[in-house]
Amino acid sequence: METNLSGQTRTESDLIGAREIPAEALYGVQTLRGIENFAISKFHLSEYPLLIKGFAITKMAAAQANYQLGLITAKQKDAITQACREIMEGRHHEQFPVDMIQGGAGTTTNMNANEVIANRALEIMGYARGEYAYCSPNDHVNCSQSTNDAYPTAIHLGMYFKHLQLIPHLEALIASFRKKGEEFSQIIKMGRTQLEDAVPMTLGQTFNGFASILEDEIAHLDYAAADFLTVNMGATAIGTGICAEPGYAEKCIEALREITGWNIRLANDLVGATSDMSCLVGYASAMKRVAVKINKICNDLRLLASGPRCGLGEFNLPAMQPGSSIMPGKVNPVIPEVMNQIAYKVIGNELCVTMASEVAQMELNAMEPVMVQCCFESAELLGNGFDTLRTLCVDGITANPERCREEVYNSIGVVTALNPIIGYKNSTKIAKEALETGKSVYQLVLDHGVLSKEELDTILSPENMIKPVKLNIQPRK
Repeated sequence: METNLSGQTRTESDLIGAREIPAEALYGVQTLRGIENFAISKFHLSEYPLLIKGFAITKMAAAQANYQLGLITAKQKDAITQACREIMEGRHHEQFPVDMIQGGAGTTTNMNANEVIANRALEIMGYARGEYAYCSPNDHVNCSQSTNDAYPTAIHLGMYFKHLQLIPHLEALIASFRKKGEEFSQIIKMGRTQLEDAVPMTLGQTFNGFASILEDEIAHLDYAAADFLTVNMGATAIGTGICAEPGYAEKCIEALREITGWNIRLANDLVGATSDMSCLVGYASAMKRVAVKINKICNDLRLLASGPRCGLGEFNLPAMQPGSSIMPGKVNPVIPEVMNQIAYKVIGNELCVTMASEVAQMELNAMEPVMVQCCFESAELLGNGFDTLRTLCVDGITANPERCREEVYNSIGVVTALNPIIGYKNSTKIAKEALETGKSVYQLVLDHGVLSKEELDTILSPENMIKPVKLNIQPRK
């Protein structure tokens, strides 16, 4: 990000010394040091608008609580509040250039927020950027706070926003599978277990099954996300509340509730909560559950659509692009393939979150930055993946009903439907003969005169093979 457009600078200093800051920058010296120290990844805070929004809400609530306690002036409170509202509306996000992956347990990110809000508040109050005597990043914007409570609180708020954003994408994908389930409800096909022929079902049942296993995960995601509404605001450095006045935490929580409209609550034990990142572990695990299921679904889509002539070919995936630079006519299942890769990334991110949470030491977990990056990334990947899979694949799937029916009538597995009528022993004999001769089960039953064609067609009718039924048919001796 180019910020020194005019070539002019202002001087700011911190514990380490003085530095020149681009005159156009709303951020200050500690953000500059973070930019220099953590040139680690391409994941920059400016690309995580919901986390920035979480910070703006956190700082606004703190300002309101501090004003009620007489710790900042009305002018400072109003200016900080206006600066935070602007950030919540999406303004000034380019002023958050720090790397998401950083040392210091998020101090760089917290100070980036403090400095941007302070300098914008100074402008609102009629002062120049850097005139911190009138509104300081530390003494006023960060009043009664530490990175160790402001950063986790902002994370919780940002991740809850992200959760609310993710769910509609999943619901839309589920609806798409349901629509295909209804469209294919009368198409008979073979079910398979362990890649072997099993018993008949409908293609609609396959797609409704996809929808159902994903639908179950909405409740798990909601349950995991509910933990984000418990925060440690007021814990300050280690949970003891040092540097905060009595009543500050409660006033801050009240302000957070008012700003968000959510039922935010204060953690029961702030010391324990300050080092505990299990809410991120829980949500990463919930996303992993979804990833595992969507991976299974995409594997099934690729297998069941394989071919077009030498595979299973039960249905057709939309042709999205040429599949080879050397094989003419080849088309690959690129959309399920990219969703597979998203699933692997989400599963890997969950492991990273778990390992980072496990190394919390004493009263703090210094690995929060990589955990939050992983969680936001996984949610973003899943949301984008759900939309891509739905619009570029599932919505355009077409069935091959004759191919599906042919598999049923030529399969050995269809003999299972005869089991209740002719018995397991006779069914086994017919299955063995079918395997040895290559004849169909259907034809062998007729050849042996076990059942009439009418009786056999009744047993093997789609409506009688896809649900529990009682048929009054007696086999011939």
